[in-house]
Amino acid sequence: MTKGYLAMLTLSVAVTAVSVGSLSYIVIAQPDYLHADRDGVPFYTPQVINPEGGEPLNMGELIRHYKGE
Repeated sequence: MTKGYLAMLTLSVAVTAVSVGSLSYIVIAQPDYLHADRDGVPFYTPQVINPEGGEPLNMGELIRHYKGE
């Protein structure tokens, strides 16, 4: 085994460990930023019905409208 081979093996093992650790953290801890957007609306929220026109509205659009953005 050469120095280059050992260096690449070490780098590969380190990258694999960081990747597995990161994915494990996401699956196990489930951070709050994966559950809602910056306005606090949960992902996969169903659309709401506009009472005036009856068309469906995205909850994010409705919040931005009332926030004045």
